Amino acid sequence: MRSRFPSAAGWLLALVLLGAQPCIAGSRVKDIAMIAGARENQLVGYGLVVGLAGDGDKNPTYTVQSLANLLQRHGVNVPATALTAKNVAAVMITAQIPAFKKSGAKIDVVISSIGDAKSLQGGVLLQSPLIGADGKVYAVAQGPITVGGISGGTEGGGGASVQKNHPTVGQIVGGALVEQEIPTQLVQERRLELLLREPDFTSSARMAEAINVKFPGSSKSIDSTTVRVSLPPGRDDDLVTFIALIEAIEVQPDIPARIIINERTGTIVATARVRISSCAVSHGNLTISIASTLDVSQPAPLSSGTTAITPRTDTKVNEQKSSLVPLPELPTVEKVAAAMNSLGVTPRDMMSIFLAMKQAGALHAELLLR
Repeated sequence: MRSRFPSAAGWLLALVLLGAQPCIAGSRVKDIAMIAGARENQLVGYGLVVGLAGDGDKNPTYTVQSLANLLQRHGVNVPATALTAKNVAAVMITAQIPAFKKSGAKIDVVISSIGDAKSLQGGVLLQSPLIGADGKVYAVAQGPITVGGISGGTEGGGGASVQKNHPTVGQIVGGALVEQEIPTQLVQERRLELLLREPDFTSSARMAEAINVKFPGSSKSIDSTTVRVSLPPGRDDDLVTFIALIEAIEVQPDIPARIIINERTGTIVATARVRISSCAVSHGNLTISIASTLDVSQPAPLSSGTTAITPRTDTKVNEQKSSLVPLPELPTVEKVAAAMNSLGVTPRDMMSIFLAMKQAGALHAELLLR
C-alpha cells in the first residue's frame, strides 16, 4: 500500500509562503505582546437543555435529579423517580470572559452534552450560572442552541443511522450576560509589563529599544517574555492614551530557524532563516510489490492422491537509479526549496532527507516532528 501525499509543488508552496520573503515592515506591539493583567478568564457551568424531541438523555440519575430540583424551585414537588428525561439533556457550559467586560455585556458560550443525548438540535438552555476559578458567579447563560451537526436514524428494523459533525455540541452567540467585572490591575508602582506571546530574548530586547525611541528611558527588557515600561511624568491620568501609543509602536520580532514536519498529512513548513551547509544527497526510490495467488494441484488419473490448493507468492523489487547530488551552502529558504525541488522528491522523501541532514549536522534549524 502507498500513502497519498501532496506533490512536491504542494510542500514547496507551504515552504515558501511562510518565510520566503523577509518581512520588511515591523509588527505592532499589540500584535506580538499583551499587557500583564489584561487577560481572559475561563468560566464553566452546569445546566439543562430542554425541548429535544426525544433526543435527550435516557433517564440518567443526575439528569432526572437536576430536573426535579429545577421544578422544586418553581414550586412543583415531583419525585425524581416519577420523571423521564427523554426531552432533557444535562450539559456543561464553557466560556471565555475577556478583561474589562462590564456588567450587562454579552459573551459567547459553548454547550456540550455530558450524558447519552443523541443531539442538542432545537434545544434551549435554561438559565445557568457560570463560575470562575475562585468559585464566584461572573455570568449567566440562557437561550436557544445552534448546532453545527445533524443526527438521524431508525431504532427498529435495520438500525440505519446517519450523523454529520458533532450534534451533541453547540453554541449560543452572545448567550451569556456578564453579572460582574473581573478586577484587573495593569499598573503597579507606576510600571506596567508587556508579555511576549512568543518568548524570545532578541524580540524582547528589540521591543524595549523601540519603546525607548518614542519614550526615552522608559523601557527595560527583563527576560525573554517580559518588557517593563515605566510611566513618564504626567501620564498617570492618561493611562489609556499612553497604552495606545505603546501598542502602536512597530517592532521587528526575531523568528528562529525552524522546520515543522507533519508525516500524517505530508505538510512541511519552514521559516526564512533555515540554513543548510554544503553536503551531498543521494535520492532513489525503492518499490516492493508482493502478489499472492492460489494454485490447484490435481493428482494423476487413477492415482490415490487428492486435489490440493497450494499458495504461491511472487516478490519483485525495483529500485530506480539514484544519483549523488551535491548541494552547496544555501543561504536562503528559497534556494533550499529550489534545490530540493530539483530532485523531484515527494514530501515523505523530503522528511527523510531533512532528518538525515539534521543527523549529519548540515541542517541548521530546529526540526519538529508532528
